[in-house]
Amino acid sequence: MTEPCFITVDPRFDAFVDTTRPPEQIAEGFIWTEGPVWLEDHLFFNDIPNKRMMCWSETAGLQVALSNSEFANGNTLDLKGKMVSCEHGGRRVIRRRDPMKPDAVEVIAEQYDGKRLNSPNDVVVRSDGSVWFTDPPYGINSDIEGYPAESELGGCYVFCADTNGTLHAVATDFDKPNGLAFSPDEQRLYVADSGAIRGASFPGIDYDLPHHIRIFDVDGMSLTNPRVFAVIAPGVPDGFRVDHEGFVWTSALDGIHCLSPEGALIGKIWLPQQTSNICFGGKAGQTMFITSSDKVYRVESGRRDASHILRERERILS
Repeated sequence: MTEPCFITVDPRFDAFVDTTRPPEQIAEGFIWTEGPVWLEDHLFFNDIPNKRMMCWSETAGLQVALSNSEFANGNTLDLKGKMVSCEHGGRRVIRRRDPMKPDAVEVIAEQYDGKRLNSPNDVVVRSDGSVWFTDPPYGINSDIEGYPAESELGGCYVFCADTNGTLHAVATDFDKPNGLAFSPDEQRLYVADSGAIRGASFPGIDYDLPHHIRIFDVDGMSLTNPRVFAVIAPGVPDGFRVDHEGFVWTSALDGIHCLSPEGALIGKIWLPQQTSNICFGGKAGQTMFITSSDKVYRVESGRRDASHILRERERILS
């Protein structure tokens, strides 16, 4: 196979995505794309090594949103629809009042116990407003995605910034924590470990090291009962999303893998290059936007992001 396509493993997959329309490339010409997030009627994503944030819409096409994104990686939306971003270069998590203004930011987290974070990678906001993120070393390992430096923490943790601004290390036993997402009821947290990636870039994967998604039970600010949800191959899990019925859509070397709530492979959105992340957006919130190496694709589906449902519920209640 050389062209984007779909691979059905379980017949349910054919009802999840429009398999009659191959994945559509909507943008190209980058180095490594990441952090897709749909905000109003625009798709924002990062071109990390080029240190810029891009913006795409059906009407306006592609443009540069930020010419200096400080090697930003993962993005998400808070309960009020503001963009929350992880900066490798700034080694912090920030909230943007305006995604196209570099100085319109609020710092959510940048230190833990008086030590600088490594390079926050991916982020999700819980329905209580707390901000959960991963902190691997990719932004300090080389100058490709950040600024080389020694880790001040001496480890790679999963953090939660509570609504008072206090930072909690909720998991400290990961090799390289990466993507993360809550289950639809927020009773479980999924976290990817991409420890099998060796070196500063994706070539070179040691499959004896972690390349799986773990799942935890959530009790307030605590994570309990850790177990492996699914081992991802080929490649490693990077960014992923959980849909409204608890199906997990995770990146891999060969595109996006759709996993059942029990961790079984349902099908694949097959793409010819290493894929980094996915988000839901579009007018109905059912279009999948996928960042894959130097390109961005979209796929029409009948799925919605679990976090989108939570934000809609919060909007109605408020």
